[in-house]
Amino acid sequence: MTTNSAPSEPYRAVRWWLISVAALIALMVLVGGATRLTESGLSIVEWKPVTGSLPPLSEVQWAAAFEAYKKIPQYRELNAGMSLSEFKEIFWWEWSHRLLGRFIGVAYLLPFLFFLWRGGLSGELKRRLWLLFALGGLQGAVGWWMVASGLTERVEVSQYRLATHLVLALLIFAGIVWTVRRLADRPKIAGPARLRFTSALLLVATFVQIYFGALVAGLRAGRAYNTWPQIDGAFIPSAERLWFETPWWRNMFDNVLTVQFEHRMTAYALFVLAALHAFDAVRSRAGSAASGALWLFAAVSLQALLGILTLLNQVPIGLALAHQAVAIVVLTLAVMQAERLASRHSAQAQPRAVPVSQPG
Repeated sequence: MTTNSAPSEPYRAVRWWLISVAALIALMVLVGGATRLTESGLSIVEWKPVTGSLPPLSEVQWAAAFEAYKKIPQYRELNAGMSLSEFKEIFWWEWSHRLLGRFIGVAYLLPFLFFLWRGGLSGELKRRLWLLFALGGLQGAVGWWMVASGLTERVEVSQYRLATHLVLALLIFAGIVWTVRRLADRPKIAGPARLRFTSALLLVATFVQIYFGALVAGLRAGRAYNTWPQIDGAFIPSAERLWFETPWWRNMFDNVLTVQFEHRMTAYALFVLAALHAFDAVRSRAGSAASGALWLFAAVSLQALLGILTLLNQVPIGLALAHQAVAIVVLTLAVMQAERLASRHSAQAQPRAVPVSQPG
């Protein structure tokens, strides 16, 4: 009989609630990816947080929504002559994405208020959950800020804003995963400090890679330079091609070749770092951290393979979504590994929680 699970019993309902919210966020990221790949993100040109929950319910409303879409550059330059039925296809992707976002907000807020009313949350946990809620509200505003960038002068959304939108969503996701892990009382893992450092570095590198991947998606850079391991005829392209824009740093965000190259190079670095971390964890006999490192390395390897296949096949939607789904898996495992090796207080040092089944 183990004693480690007892302190986490009061938080069992909280953990399942947070796991459900994290699953919904992962689903929303995938729906958002499909919305981007189908060029559907600009099909709804207004932001109506409440009344926008309802889609057009009559032919008159559908015609009005279509006429509003016809006024933006994307329709005039890319989709001129689109039929109403074709417009409905892209509309449903964006509407589903927004509706799922609203549903996540409700699925987070209502149970959170219930747990607050029942008095089953410690002070530290309440602060963390309020912060996650605030980030969720910010995410809604960032989503509209992203869409607005494609309504007047561009035929697509800004890749900067797209990357910000994705990274913020996954930052919230990572925060929930970390919080769920912290709600379970586990013994501290004995291991060298370098394992803690490399696990944190892996988590940071994963976020950097996700950001670069969003830039690739925003620039449609995956549909260019569809060879591997060479890119633009060489493993490392010429400096003249990589850095021709001024100021030089704009190439890292606007130059299709540079953006795809940095995404590739970060993938290589992530693969090597995950391999070294796994080797070190196994050699150090780090217990569950060793198995966690091996699972993380396996996921990074699969992600690299999917990335190569997606590139070589010029970004088919099925492979692209699989690539994005495994990125979420990699992030989840990276968060779990970093939390597993991070310093934590013992169960005795944590504030005693009031069971969520008891008021007060």
